[in-house]
Amino acid sequence: MSGHSKWSKIKRQKGVTDIKKGQLFTKLGRELMVAVREGGADPSHNFRLRLAIQKCRDNNMPMDNVNTAIKRASGEGSNTQLAEATFEGYGPSGTAILVQALTDNRNRTLQEIRGAFSRGGGNLAEAGGVAWLFESKGVITLETTADNAEELALLAIDAGAEDVKIEKDFTEVYTRPQMLESVRKALDGSKAKVASAELSMIPKTMVGLGEEEALRAVKLLDRLEELDDVQRVFSNVDFSDAVMEKIRVKA
Repeated sequence: MSGHSKWSKIKRQKGVTDIKKGQLFTKLGRELMVAVREGGADPSHNFRLRLAIQKCRDNNMPMDNVNTAIKRASGEGSNTQLAEATFEGYGPSGTAILVQALTDNRNRTLQEIRGAFSRGGGNLAEAGGVAWLFESKGVITLETTADNAEELALLAIDAGAEDVKIEKDFTEVYTRPQMLESVRKALDGSKAKVASAELSMIPKTMVGLGEEEALRAVKLLDRLEELDDVQRVFSNVDFSDAVMEKIRVKA
């Protein structure tokens, strides 16, 4: 699971420009709309919508934007129909990559993703080719210090977490999907600072790469995440400390 932690840290180190932040808000708005269409506009009866709203708050998305997206999905506005799609592929040295998208044109999205893989030294896989290497988990990222990490890790385990990964300045908590909300609530009730909480696809095994190949993998993952239709990207690359340092210097 450490690979997920490292990729999350890489993205934090690289920072978020205003343009990327605007793109993030667009993607969060799409997730809200799909959640409403799937389970209704009442968060108290729609777990996916509650999770999407909380993710918007975690990323400082204005509540006016949140409410607008919910209203549009409820029929007050655009009739754009978004469909969920998952694409599978191989990155440098055959590493596994899962791409989750929301799109109103699957063929366009497929071509954009295929192009990103091709430019990044990878290729698309057949359906089921790499999905079996991942499993759905709840992932909660906490901002922690050496003084409170162990205490918060124990609290998370007591609340029902399956595993905890403590890093230098943050801690990741892994839960069964159905336990994500209750574990987060337990942590919110403590002195923990929750940076994010989401359902994620976690690789069952990790693949270590040489420095050059790992840097190529980072560029490919970035290129995929920058596509407008792509919501999230997951890989089984285990980034070395040397690669982490190189990315930190460039960030």
